[in-house]
Amino acid sequence: MGCCSKRTSGWVYPTAVLSLYGFFANCRVAEPFLTPYLIGPNKNISEEVVTNYLFPIWTYSYLAFLFPVFLLTDFLRHKPLIVVQGLFLVTNYTLLCFAPGLLAMILLQINYAVVTSTEVAYFSYIYSVIPVENYQRATGYLRSAMLSGYTFGASLGQILVSVAGLDLFYINTITLGIVMVAFLISLWLPMPRRSMFFKGKKAAALGCQSQQETPTEAGGSRQSVMDKGPGGSGKEKMENHRGGGWCSRENLASAGHLLWQSFRESYSSRHLIYWSVWWSLATAGYVQVFNYIQLMWDHIEPSATSSVYNGGVEAACSLVGAAAAFTVGHVKVSWSVWGELALGLFSAVGTGAVFLMALTANIWVCYAGYVIFKSCYMLLITITTFQIASNLSMECYALTFGINTFVALSLQTVMTLIVVDEAALGLDIVTQFLIYGSYYAVISALFLIRGAYTACVNRQAPPGTEDEVTGGSGVVIHADRL
Repeated sequence: MGCCSKRTSGWVYPTAVLSLYGFFANCRVAEPFLTPYLIGPNKNISEEVVTNYLFPIWTYSYLAFLFPVFLLTDFLRHKPLIVVQGLFLVTNYTLLCFAPGLLAMILLQINYAVVTSTEVAYFSYIYSVIPVENYQRATGYLRSAMLSGYTFGASLGQILVSVAGLDLFYINTITLGIVMVAFLISLWLPMPRRSMFFKGKKAAALGCQSQQETPTEAGGSRQSVMDKGPGGSGKEKMENHRGGGWCSRENLASAGHLLWQSFRESYSSRHLIYWSVWWSLATAGYVQVFNYIQLMWDHIEPSATSSVYNGGVEAACSLVGAAAAFTVGHVKVSWSVWGELALGLFSAVGTGAVFLMALTANIWVCYAGYVIFKSCYMLLITITTFQIASNLSMECYALTFGINTFVALSLQTVMTLIVVDEAALGLDIVTQFLIYGSYYAVISALFLIRGAYTACVNRQAPPGTEDEVTGGSGVVIHADRL
């Protein structure tokens, strides 16, 4: 009974603290009003400079930081990077509130790139401190906390702007106070006792073996490694000490070996590769739309002369998207057969929504198009995440998350460099959205063709041969798996 109680409290505390951090870190009341704040009287930067100069700096910086931060997150065992994220969130809103001039806003973009690149620490931390049997519940709590924080922050921001008539400067100061709370909460997170890849020679070998075990067995093995502490047993600690500790050549070689093994396992199935391709392609387009949608809204109805409802729209997107993602868990579908077709169909809906945003002159129609587009993406990324994660060990999933995000960011950087950056085409916001719509049209066409082929072949194939047709993954997600 005592052991069971200890295991329960052992996963509840870090999950509760991290969920609380996720709520406050994402409760950014001022975020939906960033563009009006920058181009308004508070900062007085032109729309062209914000579009074609400032925002691209964030993209380039994010790409530069992402992969080193991913490795550093595992090497330092997650918590220090979460603390860094909280600290840089505080710095972010300090710059927004009190630092004047264009140079300060350039530093702001670099600072925010650190914030976004350390998100991998938030998503992977929990898996290094709790037993494997609690992964699904903890993941649900963490995502719910993030969604709740974002929805509450966006709604509060809209109320303060529309009802209280508060100046955007004070909304940013309120956000500064909230992220300070998040930073203080991050200090209370327990320090993980192990890394996923930088484990030391013997622990790394044990980790490699656990990838071949069943989930329950793997969870027991990982827990036993976790319980031994950072250096494992006394004998292992002595070996680590003789070999130079965490920075020893043996440890780095073991980490590299585990990374390569995880990479091979993650991309060994054609079926999982198709899902990863959609993840990277669609995320690149989604982030571009998300980054520049406020400029599109300001183009259609300037914030200087009109009421702004950005916060309300973002809150509606979160709720509708969450409802769409929740619906997935109650629909019994063989995703290995119909999943690729679903990717193509809903990507086509997203394509229409992006073109609608680009071509309309009505702000409410543009708002509606954005809600449809974001909801489709949240629905599909939920399906994709579970399709990939359900068939991989957590080490492999963490690496797949990092690689897919890195590929998506690389594609987004290419789009930014060619389409947005003033050093290249420097296109206006409407033309940009027409290009993003065309980009999504290509994605939808590719997956509609592939999905139709997979569905037709499976209808003609004898029962029990699904795995061969879909590339050997055998992944079929039903409601109980979600």
